[in-house]
Amino acid sequence: MKKSRFTESQIVAVLKEGETGIPVAEVCRKHGISSATYYQWKSKYSGVQVSELQWLRELEAENAKLKRMYADLALENAAIKDVLNRKS
Repeated sequence: MKKSRFTESQIVAVLKEGETGIPVAEVCRKHGISSATYYQWKSKYSGVQVSELQWLRELEAENAKLKRMYADLALENAAIKDVLNRKS
């Protein structure tokens, strides 16, 4: 997936600018984005604050870490069961 030229905090700032009453076409032209991009961002980030985005990223990182830990333990558990079944 292509990396965005804008950070999430910049996207939130662009959306807030659009909420102030400035026409969407003007906001898009100012920031060099298409109206489709603006509305995609709006559907994804509407009503979200920058602090909430940071909190979400931290949760996603923690979740990924826990998934890795679970996968390692499940693999180790399967290996132990395999060894115990061979000894029987």
